[in-house]
Amino acid sequence: MLQDGDIAPDFELPTDAGGRLKLSRLRGKPVVVYFYPKDDTSGCTIEAKDFSRLAAEFRKAGAEVVGVSPDSVESHQKFRSKYDLTVRLAADADKSAAMAYGVWAKKSMYGRTYMGVERSTFLIDKAGRLARSWRKVKVPGHAEEVLAATRALAG
Repeated sequence: MLQDGDIAPDFELPTDAGGRLKLSRLRGKPVVVYFYPKDDTSGCTIEAKDFSRLAAEFRKAGAEVVGVSPDSVESHQKFRSKYDLTVRLAADADKSAAMAYGVWAKKSMYGRTYMGVERSTFLIDKAGRLARSWRKVKVPGHAEEVLAATRALAG
């Protein structure tokens, strides 16, 4: 299990903008990576809209925000367009990033057990280390809490 202070596992994933995002290329500035289960579901939509609403504030703090889910690039493009999202979305179709961060986990709903993404957020410092992590995230107020931690880190 990753701990705060560990080097953030690098990943390279396709994005909704058509390019590829390699985490290590963002070194030198704080990065918020939030893992979410599925595009266009209620909690994930609220979370994406919250991070998008605060995107300018994250930029003022010098930070990049990236949402990651197992959905396809095409799904991300539709999700972004439907809700006017302004954060970059990365497609982790093979779940390699989710596994590296320990967020691909056994979940249960309505008595059924299955594997899925455990909603989690990681604040990575300029040197590429995990400055703070949030696991089993509850969406209300989460983006604001991450922004406050990002500002303190950048401070």
